[in-house]
Amino acid sequence: MQIALDTYMFRDVPLLELPGLVADLGYEWIELSPREDFIPFFRHPRVDLATVRRFRKALDAAGVGVCSTQFVQRWSGPGEDERRQAVRNIKRIVEVTTELGVPVVQSEFNGRPELPEASEARFFTSFEELAPVFESAGVELRLEPHPDDFVEDGFRAVDLVRGLDRPWLGFVYCTPHTFHQGGDGPGIVRYAGDLVRHVHVADSFDFRGSSGLRYIVNPPGSTARIHQHLNIGEGEVDFDGIFAALGEVGFDGALCASVFAWEEKREESSRLMRKRIQEYVDRW
Repeated sequence: MQIALDTYMFRDVPLLELPGLVADLGYEWIELSPREDFIPFFRHPRVDLATVRRFRKALDAAGVGVCSTQFVQRWSGPGEDERRQAVRNIKRIVEVTTELGVPVVQSEFNGRPELPEASEARFFTSFEELAPVFESAGVELRLEPHPDDFVEDGFRAVDLVRGLDRPWLGFVYCTPHTFHQGGDGPGIVRYAGDLVRHVHVADSFDFRGSSGLRYIVNPPGSTARIHQHLNIGEGEVDFDGIFAALGEVGFDGALCASVFAWEEKREESSRLMRKRIQEYVDRW
């Protein structure tokens, strides 16, 4: 079991100082989410392998490991040019990850929800091109349905991962996206079973509440996806049920604190999340 910190709220901290900071916050693992000087959103990695090696030494010195790197690329479109560039970027991401000694990457499905069939077709094309890259590098891929992806429902995303049928492929469950995935967090975890390899842990409110009027977005009918990444206990996610389901399926992957809401008190938030995740784990 790995309890990790998504370091996005600390993306302004110099890369080589990040391991020491994470250790001071009480974590032994980092989920390396996109940052401008490493693997940015939608673009080619900005880091060279010499810097990766220096970062690896800083990790060793701090006694901290990286449980996964995360990329967000347009490998499902919306167009063929974007897809091809994303594939090129991901090949370099795998190279960087391999140099870092981390055998796990994770990604969103991306694509467009209003174009699900076309997006899925582009995703499968990219996956087929990249599968030999992941296999030869010995890198595990974990996939997450994200609000505004071509697949958002948690059960359908599990079906898609299962249908790809690769031993090195797993499912990421993101608790703050629970209400965009259908609302049944424990059910999705049980349905995924041993495919659940990674969990992003943060709280959120149910945007569907109050007859859909909990959040009022203008103009009416907007397709904006609204959610939060709050500290456990600040929203409405059923953590008792989700953690119980994780225990039932024998989960032994990464639990990652993924709060983005409190940059002005990010150290306090990170320490609180470490404590609360551990409390749930101790109940198993």
